[in-house]
Amino acid sequence: MTYLTKAAAAAGALLAATGLLTAGPARAASRGPLPDNWLYLTVTKGDARSSETRGTLLLCDPPLGHAHAAEACADLSAAGGDIGRIPPANVFCPMIFAPVTVHASGQWNGRSVDFQETYSSACTMRARTGSVFTLDG
Repeated sequence: MTYLTKAAAAAGALLAATGLLTAGPARAASRGPLPDNWLYLTVTKGDARSSETRGTLLLCDPPLGHAHAAEACADLSAAGGDIGRIPPANVFCPMIFAPVTVHASGQWNGRSVDFQETYSSACTMRARTGSVFTLDG
């Protein structure tokens, strides 16, 4: 199963669980369209080949599916959905090399999103991406 297939399956499962996807046409018409802003996010300790990967689906409008969904959606909205444009936080990160690789795949305002980056530590990742990849509670 490819990464995109996994992301689409996860998106469908969360949308169904939250009631945004329904079985009958009468209920579907009353719910409105599917959300335009969603991302499947993963964080892998080490390089991208590591097996220690966590992932979640982030929905915005309303914020769902992520430990810090409201903050992550606000960070993304301020950057126009471009994770690379999130302003870096002014924080001190210890110089301990513990790389993390992040990946985001999905849609923002009708535009396809595919972002991947490796950071030298989780602290650096948070400083550069705000709450987007902060998957823990």
